[in-house]
Amino acid sequence: MSHYPLPSAPEGHVSLFVDLSPSGEPVFEVLPAARLDDDRYELLGSPGLALGCAAGDIIRRSPDGRFVVELKGGKYCVQTAAMGPLPDAGLQALSNLAQRFNGIAEWPLDGRFAVLTLPESTSLPEMESALDAWAKTIPDAQWWFGNQE
Repeated sequence: MSHYPLPSAPEGHVSLFVDLSPSGEPVFEVLPAARLDDDRYELLGSPGLALGCAAGDIIRRSPDGRFVVELKGGKYCVQTAAMGPLPDAGLQALSNLAQRFNGIAEWPLDGRFAVLTLPESTSLPEMESALDAWAKTIPDAQWWFGNQE
């Protein structure tokens, strides 16, 4: 993959490698981040595509966009999606759920997915139960932890 150029990111952001597309092209995600030095960043947002990190993490990014988490920031990244755009009511429910756990929910304008950033102090059974209940309200909706092994 190293023969592909890393896409540039606007100031205050970092490009991270996600995976290869079916055609073999690399897919990158641009996240808000504070640059700490040449290859280290503090993520200021949780990813909707990249796996293994969350807002608050300190990462070291290689020239091809791959990264390792050097220091976890104490947050869960919960990624959600369905077969089509998430309905407005489903997005509002995720926003309410995130607020209930002192977190934040974000999504692109087209609602094709949503990401929740929740504190690791959140009760896992309570969070999982709430997310399962949410997913049952939307056809084909799923959720998963984006930063858990």
